[in-house]
Amino acid sequence: MLYYIYEFLDINILHYISVRAGIAFFISFIITLFAMPKYIKWAKAKKANQPINKWVKAHENKKFTPTMGGAVFIASTIVATLLTAKLDNIYVIGGLATLIGFATIGLKDDLGKVLNGDNLKGLTAKGKLALQAVAAAVIASLLVFASNMPTTFYVPFLKTPLFDMGYFAIAFWILVMLAASNAVNITDGLDGLATVPTIFALATLGVIVYLSGHAIFAKYLFLPNIKGIGEVVIIASALAGGLMGFLWYNSYPAEVFMGDTGSLSIGAFLGYMAIIAKSEILLILVGLIFVIETLSVLLQVGSYKWRGKRVFLMAPIHHHFEMKNWAENKIIVRFWMIAFISNLIALITLKIR
Repeated sequence: MLYYIYEFLDINILHYISVRAGIAFFISFIITLFAMPKYIKWAKAKKANQPINKWVKAHENKKFTPTMGGAVFIASTIVATLLTAKLDNIYVIGGLATLIGFATIGLKDDLGKVLNGDNLKGLTAKGKLALQAVAAAVIASLLVFASNMPTTFYVPFLKTPLFDMGYFAIAFWILVMLAASNAVNITDGLDGLATVPTIFALATLGVIVYLSGHAIFAKYLFLPNIKGIGEVVIIASALAGGLMGFLWYNSYPAEVFMGDTGSLSIGAFLGYMAIIAKSEILLILVGLIFVIETLSVLLQVGSYKWRGKRVFLMAPIHHHFEMKNWAENKIIVRFWMIAFISNLIALITLKIR
């Protein structure tokens, strides 16, 4: 809406993506900050509590904490985006579709868990993965057939793409979104653990997307210049604002959890941003904490299956440290530090090409 006010009234300041992104951040932050207490009150009344993993005894005191708080910050992100972004931009449409599609899948999973009172009684693993794959396929196809998104494959440190993936880009992008979505979902196990690394990742990817959408900056940094993608920074900023408002209530000790409604959607959106920024491989560094958490699960399962032995006391790895009697807030803050450092390194790589 603000962009169209600029066009109609010629208020030039509203032309700038940076200004509208800043406004989107505060709109989303304020909506989440004030709506969340009402949601928490409603969720408690409806007993929409997070079922706790029975194997994690340290989380017994969390069993009455409301879940599905992700619905609030996703809704605030959508509202803020509708008020500030160019809605005829295909990349904005794709970004909103990613958030809505994956949040819907997460909501269905959360409702199953809450109604059955069991952390394992949501969607089946295969069912959830299938729905995610369908959603990702729609988004990837949109990028290939309805936008000017190049299907070239880039890696960090190189100025030029390695090769053109062609229609195989759809399969690769589906994999990226599935991996990112489920990695954030795995990480979301402690108060605020997934929230802050996601904000860092949104900031890093937002910078890259903005630079890639700017002809002069992209040329200077040897980034692929993709017209129109800069507008997605507004969604990223709105989502960061919503997550900041959520963190007010999700920081240790949490008053509300985001649930799969939040984790699946923010992970998929990080994957989407990496795709349009041609930074799919760099996403490994941007989301290093999510990668570490996912690898810990894969190593644990693989080791137990093939050797009959566990690598960690418990997986994901944040539970391993809990089993070693690390204080929860110590684990959280140390993981935040790792996420900050890895994102700083990711930004530095932009100059090493």
